[in-house]
Amino acid sequence: MVNSQKSPEHILVVDDDPRIRQMLARYFEDEGYRISLAGDGREMRNCLETQMIDIILLDLVLPGEDGLALARDIRARSDIPIIMLTGRNDVVDRIVGLEIGADDYIAKPFHLREVLARLRSALRRRQPPAAVSGEPQSEIYSFEGWRLDVGRRQLLSDDGEEILLTTGEFDMLCVLVKHAGRVLQRELLMDLTRGRNLEAFDRTIDAQIARLRRKIEQDPSKPALIKSVRGVGYVFSARISRQDA
Repeated sequence: MVNSQKSPEHILVVDDDPRIRQMLARYFEDEGYRISLAGDGREMRNCLETQMIDIILLDLVLPGEDGLALARDIRARSDIPIIMLTGRNDVVDRIVGLEIGADDYIAKPFHLREVLARLRSALRRRQPPAAVSGEPQSEIYSFEGWRLDVGRRQLLSDDGEEILLTTGEFDMLCVLVKHAGRVLQRELLMDLTRGRNLEAFDRTIDAQIARLRRKIEQDPSKPALIKSVRGVGYVFSARISRQDA
């Protein structure tokens, strides 16, 4: 008889404080997750090279390479969700983390329930809709040679190459495409992509848009697909065709 039980999702906690590592390990193990721990970048890379990790909780301040440098390195090779843990109450650090490709951030000291909620949200956003609902999803959008497959969470170029997008970038593109031609305020974009209330710093959304432009625009400095509306937000201006299989 085949065991169809799903394996527990695997969390990598990267923090140089052993008390925080152990606290998070105990809490998430009680919640049914698998946990690996790392105290610095070397240990983090060893975990990533030898194990399948589903999500990373990454401290901003670490010995040697800091969390921002490590997040940049991770994002260059993978779309694993990253939640930054920071003891700094500094908007700039948070914005830089999002610009690099982090999916979320949590300020220390934090409540364990909040960490769990943010983690579940990030993992849920990464799953294809069919895996969440149990129903097949067949929304496919085409624009300017691009093919956006919502069900498979894939963006393909006109020659069939898959473009690596982070969870946040994919969610942002889906929202823009589904509301093509409509001017979307930054606050609305935050609500639609995150599904919950967060401090909607203007540069948080701007950072996501800038990274997305670098991947889909012919000339990111003169965007033709994702256009800025000064003082308001953004509009997706391409002609969209939708296919429902």
